[in-house]
Amino acid sequence: MTVIRRRKPQIGLKYPPCFPAIFPRHSLPGSINLTDQTASRFLRRWLQADPGRTAMLQQTAGAPLMPDDIARLLDEQTEAGMPLPRAMRRVRNLVIATLIERDLGGRADLAEVVETMSRFADFAVRTHLDALSRDMCALHGTPTGAESGRPQQLIVLGMGKLGGDELNVSSDIDLIFVYPEDGDTQPDQPGQRQLSNHEFFIRLGKKLIADLSEIAEDGFTFRVDMALRPNGASGPLAASFNMVEQYLMVQGREWERYAWVKARALTGDPDDIAVLDRIVQPFVYRRYLDFGSIDAMRNMHAQIRAEVRRQEARHPERSDNVKLGRGGIREIEFLAQVFQLIRGGREPELRDRSTRRTLDILAQKRLLGDEEVAQLQQAYAFLRNLEHRLQYLDDAQTHTLPANDEDRLVIAQMAGHADVPSLMAELQQHRSIVAAQFDAIFSDKTVAPADEQNTMSSPELSAALTDGDTEDAITAHLSALQYENPVVAARRLTDVWNSPRMQAMTENSRNLMVSLVNRALPVIAGIAEDKSATLGRLLDFFDTIARRASYLALLTEYPQALERVIKMMAVSAWAAGYLTRHPLLLDELLDDQTLRSPPDWTAFAAECQRQLDAAAGDTERQMDLLRELHHAQLLRLLAQDLEGDLTVERLADHLSSLADVLVGATVRAAWQTVRTRHCEVPRFAVIAYGKLGGKELGYASDLDVVFLYDDDDPEAPGNYARLAQRFITWMTSHTPAGILFDVDIALRPDGASGLICSSIASFEKYQLTSAWVWEHQALTRARFCAGDETIGQRFESLREQVLCLPRDPDKLRADILNMRRKMHEAHPNRSPMFDLKHDEGGMIDIEFMVQFLVLRHAARHPELTGDIGNIALLKLCGRLGLIDAALAEQSANAYRLFRRLQHQIRLRGEERARVAVERIAAERASVEALYAQVFASPD
Repeated sequence: MTVIRRRKPQIGLKYPPCFPAIFPRHSLPGSINLTDQTASRFLRRWLQADPGRTAMLQQTAGAPLMPDDIARLLDEQTEAGMPLPRAMRRVRNLVIATLIERDLGGRADLAEVVETMSRFADFAVRTHLDALSRDMCALHGTPTGAESGRPQQLIVLGMGKLGGDELNVSSDIDLIFVYPEDGDTQPDQPGQRQLSNHEFFIRLGKKLIADLSEIAEDGFTFRVDMALRPNGASGPLAASFNMVEQYLMVQGREWERYAWVKARALTGDPDDIAVLDRIVQPFVYRRYLDFGSIDAMRNMHAQIRAEVRRQEARHPERSDNVKLGRGGIREIEFLAQVFQLIRGGREPELRDRSTRRTLDILAQKRLLGDEEVAQLQQAYAFLRNLEHRLQYLDDAQTHTLPANDEDRLVIAQMAGHADVPSLMAELQQHRSIVAAQFDAIFSDKTVAPADEQNTMSSPELSAALTDGDTEDAITAHLSALQYENPVVAARRLTDVWNSPRMQAMTENSRNLMVSLVNRALPVIAGIAEDKSATLGRLLDFFDTIARRASYLALLTEYPQALERVIKMMAVSAWAAGYLTRHPLLLDELLDDQTLRSPPDWTAFAAECQRQLDAAAGDTERQMDLLRELHHAQLLRLLAQDLEGDLTVERLADHLSSLADVLVGATVRAAWQTVRTRHCEVPRFAVIAYGKLGGKELGYASDLDVVFLYDDDDPEAPGNYARLAQRFITWMTSHTPAGILFDVDIALRPDGASGLICSSIASFEKYQLTSAWVWEHQALTRARFCAGDETIGQRFESLREQVLCLPRDPDKLRADILNMRRKMHEAHPNRSPMFDLKHDEGGMIDIEFMVQFLVLRHAARHPELTGDIGNIALLKLCGRLGLIDAALAEQSANAYRLFRRLQHQIRLRGEERARVAVERIAAERASVEALYAQVFASPD
């Protein structure tokens, strides 16, 4: 599940500032003497075995061990005639002794200890493998791929803590052996015996394990565990890429996703490692948000804890396990990795192998709070340091506090405590914090909390429905919850239970669905005015997500998200439809702070560009990213809108700013796909008209735009035409994430018969000499949106120049009234209701009045050319004495009311924005009075 890369060895790296040295330097009375058996018995035995080792240790412990130091130490041993396996064991013992000396002496922090051990393990594996590979090739020839004809190398994957560069001082190493292709060795010397690649790498792997782990005079280098390989102990020791891919696709289990998060290639060709990464990554990281990982890891943890409890019952003296016990190291690792499994497919930053770095990333992404992460980091450092002190005692792979009091006191003193009780108190404090945070994520949410159960005051309310209940039983249940039309609602629910989609669901998914319905029914009863309609919307939504167990798991694990979904659906059919079309947005409902925070469009633009840059070259992914970013921001605005936090005007400003950012990002990304581009930064601009131009954008508004360029290069016209076409494609194409915006370019010069993209010079000429009056009307609501700012400034100057042209008042009046009549005839209203937009006295009448006033009077009052919106322009005209000030104020208020009513109607999901005539009678009268005044013919 990880991006598998070889890393240049780096030893002695320090923790970031949030990782203090957890254990203080030894300053207690009777501070530990490292040559005394009461401290590290391993160190005492090692030093006493050879008098020269004390001086050697003083030399190596003076500074952190770097890769060159380790290589030099090995060279010293081998040059003295020591066989490589024994030489490596002697270096290993010296490395352990050095770390004990530096750690207990307060000169090494946790980061130095674990990274030194990880780099030494890397070094040992590579050094032994290189030597063994040479010997094997000398006997059998070079293993060669049957398809590629390329020499093959064994890729050794470090798993677990080795993969994460966080290896313990006395840990075994988890390895997996893989190779790219099947084939045979190619003998090139007499006497060499050909082997299949498979047999060659199995033999090589066995020799590597023996060199590392066989116990000899100087002990061992590392114990080796191969249990994580495909098919475990029953599988072959080495597997080809094809075998790995087939296994992961067909048999890979949830716990193996967890294991492969840490996979790191210690050896192998970089190109082969990249191929393996592409095989493994889809198995580990889902393209969607995989909230089903929570339940899978909860079950895995339960099995681990059950085994630990069995062992503790059998051996009470092993009851304090700092790794697998409650609140231990494993729970911190699970906390970090569950977010990786859930989100790593969509957020590559979370694919880090290190638990420590992953926790920091979770804080940066606000997936966990800063204080929570700081507590987890401190607990992790404390527990890992304590674990090392347990292992320093005898160089044993142990995670349990010793049973005898004398050894416990030694461990306490190593940890900077005067006695065992003070150590146990600090241990308990950290474990309690970890356990509480673990439970907050992993507690079983399928059971309603006690306080929720207590609200069920009668047997009818507390009884849970099942998918086998009869329609009469469901009707009775809904009647008890006071649904206004329980028979219809029960029939709808019965249809869901009996639907082919429900029947095709796995048992687990079906149980989740039933649980969610039971949770939702009383919530709907408590907050919705139209309970049956809200239930119908929710069931439509459930029907859409039924086959994606991850969404069901999300709503199960985060009940507050389910409640927010219900609240949104209760007040807005449009919101219900939007969520149903884009269920990926459920993730946005988890963090109330993010959902309610005002948007920061500068930060959003930077994040948008960062994500697009990260997906450079992948057009399909970039298009999806733009849609996902748009949908997420729109949902946040929708949530704030439904809570009453935004006025219609403020919402429109935000939606317009959001569109501006996405238009700019799309131009930059689409330009990179124009292979014939003649410059890196296009001299190209997007001009916004209509609702986007006037900053009155709604949730589902399309974008009216015109494309301009200013570039004398001979390739410019063709390249910018391609860019404009690709911009439209990027915006309007249906991808798995939907569309970005519908785009209308009908307002370009010469309309449908004109060029898709115009030079700024030709646009200026057209506007000044050939444009129709309606095109100048449109210009009153136009502005530079994105792209080249120099072109934008030139457009704004042209716009002001055009709007300030002197015009014949009578001809202007006649042209605009003629256009208004055509629009009215194109949108007849045969209902008794008032159409807020198209009817006389409605929004378009107000907009036409404003456009007429700007075109009529801007020559004498250039302040009218400001892109300040219809309401502000009406009031400005009143202050200038161009129209009656009182009527201007009343019409401005009417426009605001009409927009608010239109917005409310759209949120209800209705297609036409119509209201009862009496609802807006006074406002309509004011608009009609002003309209008559503005367009009155002079005497």
